[in-house]
Amino acid sequence: MGFTNKTVIVTGASNGIGRGVAKGYAESGASVVLADMDEQEGLQYVEELKSNGNEAMFVKTDVRKEADILHLMDVTLETYKTIDILINNAGKTLFKSLYDLTIEEWDDMMNTNLRSVFLCSRAAAISMRNNETGGAIINLASTRAIMSEPDSESYAATKGGIVALTHALAASFSKEKITVNSISPGWIETGDYGALREKDHQQHLSNRVGKPEDIARACLYLTASDNDFVTGVDLIVDGGMTRKMMYEE
Repeated sequence: MGFTNKTVIVTGASNGIGRGVAKGYAESGASVVLADMDEQEGLQYVEELKSNGNEAMFVKTDVRKEADILHLMDVTLETYKTIDILINNAGKTLFKSLYDLTIEEWDDMMNTNLRSVFLCSRAAAISMRNNETGGAIINLASTRAIMSEPDSESYAATKGGIVALTHALAASFSKEKITVNSISPGWIETGDYGALREKDHQQHLSNRVGKPEDIARACLYLTASDNDFVTGVDLIVDGGMTRKMMYEE
């Protein structure tokens, strides 16, 4: 699955899962555009990628703002001439009692996690539809789209919306040879992996907690040009946690 001569935009790429996804594409030969509000971390990571012989650049982007998104697309096209793959990864979490959740907090979650996916996808597709081979879009959802804990209403709503938006976009973009899929990660540890407990790992059928590179490999699979038969699906990458019975004895 080589990605040489492909340009990939990854939102929320300065840290966490997005950082791992950006690395996966860079090491596979793609030119990677890291879009994030964390400019310091993003620029440092670009330099790290470049020092290893990879091609990357950073564009400061607030995905809540359509003007920032359009600027991101313009800079990408000016620099690399094409947009082939978009990874809509930027997002935030909020766990707060629904009795205390403000409408401003609800709207901010919607704008950050869900509306941004629509705006970025539409903006990228304007360019992708001119590509001879079309393009590919991946939206990062969550297993919380199908299972919940208390006080997660705003987050769950955005992730459920992403799954639904994904198959709608897949239908709309099909005639333009643009595939659209979502990935629903489970527990992906982006901090100190060594600090995890054995019982954390044993919650999973895979017998381990996930890592950002697990999501990166899923993105590489779904956006490979040979896999254009896969579109409109949500791929759960959770080590089997949502399929494991957890009755306590």
